[in-house]
Amino acid sequence: MSKTEDRKKDHIDMSFESVPDHQISMQHMYYEPLLNPHPTDSDQTKKTFLGYEFGMPLWISSMTGGTEKAFKINQNLARACAEFNLGMGLGSCRPLLESDERIKDFDVKHIMGSSPLFANFGIAQLEELIAENKLDKITKVIQTLSTDGLIIHVNPLQEWAQKEGDRYKRPALETIEIICEKISVPIIVKEVGQGMGPRSLKALMNLPIAGIELAGFGGTNFSILERRRQQKDATVLSSPSDAFGYVGHSAEQMIGFLNTLNQAKKSNIEIIISGGVKDPVTGHILMKNLQMNSVIGMASNVLKYAMEDYDIFITTAAMEFRSSFEDKYDWLQRHFPFIHWRNIVFSFNST
Repeated sequence: MSKTEDRKKDHIDMSFESVPDHQISMQHMYYEPLLNPHPTDSDQTKKTFLGYEFGMPLWISSMTGGTEKAFKINQNLARACAEFNLGMGLGSCRPLLESDERIKDFDVKHIMGSSPLFANFGIAQLEELIAENKLDKITKVIQTLSTDGLIIHVNPLQEWAQKEGDRYKRPALETIEIICEKISVPIIVKEVGQGMGPRSLKALMNLPIAGIELAGFGGTNFSILERRRQQKDATVLSSPSDAFGYVGHSAEQMIGFLNTLNQAKKSNIEIIISGGVKDPVTGHILMKNLQMNSVIGMASNVLKYAMEDYDIFITTAAMEFRSSFEDKYDWLQRHFPFIHWRNIVFSFNST
């Protein structure tokens, strides 16, 4: 196993432990038990986001890739996205810049159908490719995986915390500006667990990007995760620099920043609210508080289920007429590409 694969495996195994002790407040929610009936099946949870119709306001946030475990996880997440019309960001596609060996871990667009899938690269890799005049590698990965856009993850503190971490040679904003000029797909910019302050958000809102993922303080924190990785080695002791893992802004704080910025200058940028959002009630409150179009992003909360088996079976009548079997099979492949042919049961009638 390469160093990169070993690191990605640790990211999966330690993601549940690397969450700072922060809870999103519900003090801004008014509970009004007299004013509404219970919801019914006809009540809509659909949401338009980035031009796509979502079955519910949920985005599967970037988590993993480039290790054997990631293959099953990404396949299962893609099936869920296809079934419920959700969007998904791949984990870092960095391994595909080095080799096609792990391409199967990321190749899930054929499962997702029309649901949006975004490739994902870090600032450090993009900065290096810009310096080497090799941004065509990013375009090649996007085309190979048939992804609908690109996520750029910004992670200076995570890189600083890694023994083998990369070092930014220019401000991340400059790299993002160049990518916006050179790569002609929708772009989302995200942090990796520590959020962003108002000046960073303001700078992003002045760029031609499609979205921002908050990844605020309170969710899986990759700076803390990297320190945990190092502390598996008994020779690595606690350090005052560990405190950098607790620097950042919560999703609540960032929503306040965004509302202020959006009032000063209206923006069409859409927002993925993530970082410590562990349940639908919290997500609903945050979406209501934000004055911009948004969905909720979750990573570790769905990861634990994606590590298990995910099977869907369908039973359908297809034997009534001579040609009905082939027609029905073709129809199922078009509309339910995420259901494996072994999981389709054909019967003589529907009773």
